[in-house]
Amino acid sequence: MEANTTLHDPLSGVVVVLLTDFLRQHQGWGWLRLVAGATHYKDVPGLTMVKVMGSGHGGGFSLRPSATHQGLICTFSHVDLALQFLDSPAVQAYRSRARECWTGVLAVQSARGHWDKQAWQASSAQALGEQTRLNDPAPFAVLTRASIVPTKAMAFWRYAPAAQADLGQAPGCLLAMGLGEVPLVRQCTFSLWEDTAAMLQYAHQGPHQAASAAAYKHQFFSESLFVRMQVLQMTGVWQGRTFQLPVVPRPGQAPTAQPVLQDEFARDVPTLEHSHV
Repeated sequence: MEANTTLHDPLSGVVVVLLTDFLRQHQGWGWLRLVAGATHYKDVPGLTMVKVMGSGHGGGFSLRPSATHQGLICTFSHVDLALQFLDSPAVQAYRSRARECWTGVLAVQSARGHWDKQAWQASSAQALGEQTRLNDPAPFAVLTRASIVPTKAMAFWRYAPAAQADLGQAPGCLLAMGLGEVPLVRQCTFSLWEDTAAMLQYAHQGPHQAASAAAYKHQFFSESLFVRMQVLQMTGVWQGRTFQLPVVPRPGQAPTAQPVLQDEFARDVPTLEHSHV
């Protein structure tokens, strides 16, 4: 990052992630949403950031684009407004046109780096309200995002596909998707993990470790962000697996159920490159 770059105030609140794989007959609708970007969300209450993102083939991280996979990454000032958004017609429009769709509300635990010159902060008690924490055990999510120096894009992409394929098969990884704001040079990965040990095992060995070392050595990125988040709520189906986790109950309510992860194909989970696209 250039020394004279002006940074914006840090971003705080809670995060909403929506992942969708559109039915073929709704590819055109999805494409128009991608082109429109943030336009459709300018009047959403409490929204502080929104990114409408495309994806690689099969929802992966590849040079071949997907015609059906997309994602939304949003930040909200308060968890109640985030939950309100997930119940809104805007999100229902995605769900009704999707072959598969996953949504989650997440609290930021830690973050380093910047996105569009803006750092992220841990979710405050004020933003979370009475939604303080989940019953253990609960999965957590990781968001990584980078702006790739254009002249180094091809060098970066020599490492990326292997690391992404390895992610899709990593023990303890419940869900993973590659996203992008701009083809080739502004990339993002969202992943959901059973526990910290599984995530660290993936990060510190194999293709991902090689890619990280190369990025640091050759300075592939002009800007990057790493965020760890706690899942407050999630629901949906992704790659044949059903996810369901309600928000933490308020005082006086029944205890929160444990996460439900229904996997019809058990250990034989397809890689991210498996797709109907």
